[in-house]
Amino acid sequence: MATRNTPLTCAGHTRPVVHLAFSPKQEHDGTYLLVSSCKDGNPMLRDWRGDWVGTFVGHKGAVWQTKLSSDSARALTGSADFTAKFWDTFTGQALVSLPHEHIVRTVALGPGGTQGMTAGQEKKVRVWDLARAGQGTVGDPSFLKAPGLATAHEGTIKSVIWGEENLGVSAGDDAVVRWWDLRTLASPFHLKLPEAPTSMELSIPTQTLTITHGKTVSFVPLSGPESGPSHQVTLSHAPSSASLHPVFGDRFVAGSVGDPWVRVYGLEMGEEREVYKGHHGPVHCVEYSPDGEMYATGSEDGTIRLWQTTPGKSVLATGSAFVAAAPAQAVLELSGVERLPTPATVQTSNATLAAADRDETNIRVLTFNCCTDWLAPQP
Repeated sequence: MATRNTPLTCAGHTRPVVHLAFSPKQEHDGTYLLVSSCKDGNPMLRDWRGDWVGTFVGHKGAVWQTKLSSDSARALTGSADFTAKFWDTFTGQALVSLPHEHIVRTVALGPGGTQGMTAGQEKKVRVWDLARAGQGTVGDPSFLKAPGLATAHEGTIKSVIWGEENLGVSAGDDAVVRWWDLRTLASPFHLKLPEAPTSMELSIPTQTLTITHGKTVSFVPLSGPESGPSHQVTLSHAPSSASLHPVFGDRFVAGSVGDPWVRVYGLEMGEEREVYKGHHGPVHCVEYSPDGEMYATGSEDGTIRLWQTTPGKSVLATGSAFVAAAPAQAVLELSGVERLPTPATVQTSNATLAAADRDETNIRVLTFNCCTDWLAPQP
């Protein structure tokens, strides 16, 4: 009998959700954030439990992609309003707006969050120095150009990845994936696909690019196809997006351009292991959380759904690891102090969030003053 997997539904968007991205696990508590991009133009930030944190308000068109910095302090968005914006995730303010001449479809942030890449329908990849964005100043970008071309690709660029410090990867509608040396701005090699890619995501722990094209999912080493073996799985349907499990590396989840089902496949043989229905429209994007305990899906129906990798298991952050616990006894353990999960509801624009800290001698109720002026009305 198939295991029932009831997802947690995260509402709030008013149009199709087109991209999802998790932050890395944070070193101090092992938690992470999830950011969603949507055609409603309002990217949303959520915590590791799916609770709404805030909405980035400022774009005047669909937001196609959002990426978080490694410390989650910054976000970069790309929009149909011909701009990319660099955000402070603590205040929700746009530090700087980066002008373009056409729709921005994809963005990436460097490891330190002080450099970024943007690309889209101009067929150009821009590399930005964002170190002074906090002062509202950003210099002119550098441009990546493929050998023999005035641009990076011959078609719309759907995805850019900032891998290691000086390594970039881009994928375009010309069915080409290019690797870039960001020191020299040169492309040392490329991979030609039989079809244009529909998505490309990076699994940081496995250092693997997951690329969907046609009915195929390709798994390619981040350092390039010449550095190690690639692997391909052909599916019975055309995947819109796919994500490799970051811990086990033996399975992947895929969405579909033609139906509302979410499917999990084995990596080696491509066998269909799990099939779940919860959305009411095609599933545009999927992404595993950095600990592999769940995956998020975004759909034409305007919702995000969080699915457990192991249905029925309850997990809690403890340091940089996760442990099972009963839901009614959920306790977050940090440095020997047990902390009850903080309520997620923001009640006013100058909200106070209460949490109970317990040590061996007393129980204290702490109040945290939160600046929430940047937050849009809670979904």
